[in-house]
Amino acid sequence: MENIDKTKSKKRRAMTSSAARNVRQHGYDDALEFARAIGLASDYKNNPQAKKDVVDPAGDTHSVKSGNKKWQIFLYSYNRFETDEFFKLMNGIGDLFKECLDVFPHDFGQYQSDKMLIKQKLRSPMVRLAEKLKDSLRLRAFLNKSIFNGGEVDYLTVKDNELFHVFLNNDVNRVMVESLEICNSRAILAGQTPELKVLFRYDGVNLGEIEVRTDSIIHYREIKFSVSKPKIMKLLYEKIPLVKKFNERVLVYGNAAKKFGRW
Repeated sequence: MENIDKTKSKKRRAMTSSAARNVRQHGYDDALEFARAIGLASDYKNNPQAKKDVVDPAGDTHSVKSGNKKWQIFLYSYNRFETDEFFKLMNGIGDLFKECLDVFPHDFGQYQSDKMLIKQKLRSPMVRLAEKLKDSLRLRAFLNKSIFNGGEVDYLTVKDNELFHVFLNNDVNRVMVESLEICNSRAILAGQTPELKVLFRYDGVNLGEIEVRTDSIIHYREIKFSVSKPKIMKLLYEKIPLVKKFNERVLVYGNAAKKFGRW
């Protein structure tokens, strides 16, 4: 039985790695497609390790998102919150992420044996994290760091319905801070533990969430922040007006029109 379980585990890891590679490649392809749509050379190369997927002819930077269902904004391990200056200085946010991860033993097998106890311990730091993010200044700083790497990225550019939609970083941050309700998850079904996630809600539904990823040995003791693409696009389309059409493939919204395309 043990050998069978190990074989299944290896297959799952291989499938997960393959799926992740496909998602990354799709993202690179969409970034290149956007680069070509704004007139960059067909051999344009981006930095696959950075949030700056495309640097436009004006020198401004774009985080290019696509996909149909969910965006993973970040997936960080303990070390990131110890070494990243933004998280260290963000008024206790980084320390709370570390506290959430400290709840979990380093050994994955021990976690599987003590899941219920560990989940109960996770509730307190997750509740305090939600309380901190209810402060608009902290929320803005967190979103700016998470989505735009602390302002290093100028635009969120989204491929949706085969078109590219360009939003300025400040517009996105402002709309999210003004529109989102921050709360903890609830226990919906019998046996579930409440307050294991921080939820970002808009118009009565969950737009995004922060959780601790514990689904495999590969992804264990990591903080994951993800958002629903359809729901975040609904919010951006409602709150940030379409201002101009750059060309047949590229639409520009809100204050992005004051900068984008001026090259």
